Amino acid sequence: MTGDEQTAEVEPALRSYGISVEEIDGGDPLDLTYMTAFPGREVHHGEMGRALNALIDRAEADEWEPVRVEATVVRAPGDVLGTWRAEPEWFEALAAYEISETEFSSRVLETLSHADGPAAADDGEAATPGGDGEADGEGSGDDDPVESGDRT
Repeated sequence: MTGDEQTAEVEPALRSYGISVEEIDGGDPLDLTYMTAFPGREVHHGEMGRALNALIDRAEADEWEPVRVEATVVRAPGDVLGTWRAEPEWFEALAAYEISETEFSSRVLETLSHADGPAAADDGEAATPGGDGEADGEGSGDDDPVESGDRT
C-alpha cells in the first residue's frame, strides 16, 4: 500500500472511531484538526484516545506507517480548544512492546496544550493536563487517553 493510499484511509478510520475530522493533511507530519464533542475548557482525554487508537490499530495492521501526528482540537471552526502531538517513535515503541499504553498516553499528554491556558511541558518533564473535565460533565476520571478510548 502506497503512502497516498494509507493517507486516504486515515480519515475514514478516524471517523469510524467517532472523531469528527474537520481537516486532515496526511503528509509528514499528519496534521489533524477535529471538532470535539466535548466543547468545555479542556481537551477530552477519551476523545484523544479514540483518535490515537484509530491510528494505533491501523499501524498494527500495517495499514498506516507512523509519522508525527499534530492534532488541533476545535470547539467550532476557528475556535481552538487545544493541541497535542504524538511522535512516530512512540507508535513504533508501543507496537514493539517497548513501552506500555500508559507510557504512550503519558508522552502524548505531556504535549497537550490548552488554548486558554499555558502550554504543557515539552522538555520531558511530566505535565499536569489540568484535570479530567469532570466539572464540565465530560471526563471519565481516567487520564490515560489510549486506555480510556474505545480499545477492543
